[in-house]
Amino acid sequence: MLPYVGRRALTAIPTLFLVTVMVFGIQRSLPGDPALILAGEQQDPAVIAFIREKYRLDDPLPVQYVAWVAQLARGDLGRSLRTNERVLHLIAAKLPVTIELAVLSLLVGIAIALPLGILAAVRRGTAVDYGGTALALTGLSVPNFWLGIMLILFVSVRLGWLPASGYVPLSEGVWENVKRMIMPAFVLGTGLAAVLMRQMRSSMLGVLKQDFVRTAHAKGQRGASVVVRHAARNALIPVTTILGLQLGALLSGAVLTEQVFTIPGFGKLIVDAVFNRDYAVVQGVVLITATSYILINLLVDLAYAVLDPRIGAR
Repeated sequence: MLPYVGRRALTAIPTLFLVTVMVFGIQRSLPGDPALILAGEQQDPAVIAFIREKYRLDDPLPVQYVAWVAQLARGDLGRSLRTNERVLHLIAAKLPVTIELAVLSLLVGIAIALPLGILAAVRRGTAVDYGGTALALTGLSVPNFWLGIMLILFVSVRLGWLPASGYVPLSEGVWENVKRMIMPAFVLGTGLAAVLMRQMRSSMLGVLKQDFVRTAHAKGQRGASVVVRHAARNALIPVTTILGLQLGALLSGAVLTEQVFTIPGFGKLIVDAVFNRDYAVVQGVVLITATSYILINLLVDLAYAVLDPRIGAR
């Protein structure tokens, strides 16, 4: 297992290097001059020159890149060109909010998708199968922002059951936090459940035709035991891949959902940084996002080895 993990972890090094090159190069190619934005409306030449010198914007691009990588090696993501705050502090303030939203959405999606996917496969061609497929297509078709607005109008405005928007940290009250995260987590979780349910159904249909499932039935094992202990475990391998990709997408920022529910998460930080040409923040955010994807993929590989020990052995 350890050699397998080590090999998978080593592949992250060239990936991260390519990410740093692409992030730096693409960011610098965007139109607009951050020095002019920071200088304000008057755009005093002396102020613009000072900003360029302070943030080394006039240095050649290779020099700027080497300086940035040297900062990264020290664990320093730099400072925001707009607020002069440390990028690491900005990310540390916003990322936990999005992580919490992503985890809750993932739990909602799994709770809906896995049972529905298994039932749809076992009851193929019945009303359960058609109903699950219809729900999955509905979840894929309904935009997140529309569903969020409808939930606010119905659940918050008409019924008054939950707060319409805002965010309360867990440290200030668990129940107050949960009340404000239920609706956005449900909005994101339904879209995730639609993808996972279809994948789980397709994977289960393939596994149920395998010889080991027929052998388990021939030995007299109960149908539910065969489905849960044998078929479902093997069917989870491709589903785990989709799950990892979806989690990475959630962590990179559910921008529209965060905007609808006024959640101060990672998505808003990304949007504001791009519009303000805040090089340091954009580079830091994209780098953290890429690192998150790499770590999630590593966890997915570990999950493969747990679900099927033969993968780790190879």
